[in-house]
Amino acid sequence: MAFPDKIYYGWRVVAACFVIATFSWGLGLYGVSVYLHGITVERGWSVSAVSAAITLFFLCSALLQAMVGALIQRHGPRPVITGGALVLATGVALVGFVQAYWQLYFVFLLMGVSWASLSVTSMSSTVAPWFERRQGLSITIAMMGASIGAIVVAPLLLAGVTRFGLAHSGLVASALVLLVILPLAVSVLRHARPQALGLAPDGAAAVMPPAGAAHVHAPQRTWTRSQALRSPAWRSVTLAFALAFTVQIGVITHHVKLLEGPLGAAGAGWVVSATGLTALCGRLLLARIVDRVDGRKLAAAILSLQTLALFAMSLWLVAPVLVAASILYGFGIGITTTMGPVIVRREFGAASFGLVYGMAATLIQLISAAGPAIFGTLRDAFGSYGPALALAGVLNIVALLAVLHGRGRRDG
Repeated sequence: MAFPDKIYYGWRVVAACFVIATFSWGLGLYGVSVYLHGITVERGWSVSAVSAAITLFFLCSALLQAMVGALIQRHGPRPVITGGALVLATGVALVGFVQAYWQLYFVFLLMGVSWASLSVTSMSSTVAPWFERRQGLSITIAMMGASIGAIVVAPLLLAGVTRFGLAHSGLVASALVLLVILPLAVSVLRHARPQALGLAPDGAAAVMPPAGAAHVHAPQRTWTRSQALRSPAWRSVTLAFALAFTVQIGVITHHVKLLEGPLGAAGAGWVVSATGLTALCGRLLLARIVDRVDGRKLAAAILSLQTLALFAMSLWLVAPVLVAASILYGFGIGITTTMGPVIVRREFGAASFGLVYGMAATLIQLISAAGPAIFGTLRDAFGSYGPALALAGVLNIVALLAVLHGRGRRDG
């Protein structure tokens, strides 16, 4: 029986993922910059030491990405996202109470598990089965929650840490995770696919063939792991976004620390919020054009803009340039984050998306996990973020060349 409401249930799934992404990005990806700032200030530990623990956060997440995609494909998103929310709440609650390095590593290990369960692979694998014609638009809207996390959640967390301390702010944030994400996971995400409601993707009524008749539509190709690994398209998109995310995660992790010198903690919070706002603007533009443009060309163009911003910051570490370049770089954050799953979904189809993108996400995060440590090590070695930002610009150039190299080369 078809779902009786006029609003297609898939859009409810998109809305739930939007809200979940708001908190998982605000307290996860963007939150690590606040934790880095709070721990180094309150404990007096070095930037490179805390950055190494944050690298563990991304490494743990990377090792679980393929498993997350496969679990959602097999069992649906509800158990994965429920578990991720519980672990995220635990990690955020504990981060302000660490007194030794081993405790810091343990907390970021927990948060890495939660990030794997609540990040790009999870959100896009949850949305992918519900749409075909509007695949790009649906994933883009769901991922807009990440920008709201940067605009609202991370700056509020930073303000709370500055005024009340990391421990108290972490407890409040942990409670919000439980109050918001758990009900959405349990109620809205109880249906994994439109077929469970008698619907086809995009909300069309499911067509049931007569008994003994062949299906009206040929099934989508199902990719195996070995076939995807041999595909030039898969290899190129994986390399491109691995390098782009190495840069992006490094910038986001160290953003507050980079800005607090010339701007102070309050000024850094405003710039982080402004960067999130421009990321949202990028996602709004992407929502309008994503299903009508060449995804690889768009990704390369955005990487070019971000490269200019990185080189500008590396050459002029002064407040006006840092603010302008942060805003320019932020415009591409949302688009870059979204285009990886969009390209894979478009080139490999919905049937294999969880498996294929899960493999890509594993390698992407394994490589990009080095971003925080690279930035922290170079900053402590040179006493400035300039060399790290220059290296980031070079990596972005390689990424844009890689993403263009794989156009039209799906089969090896």
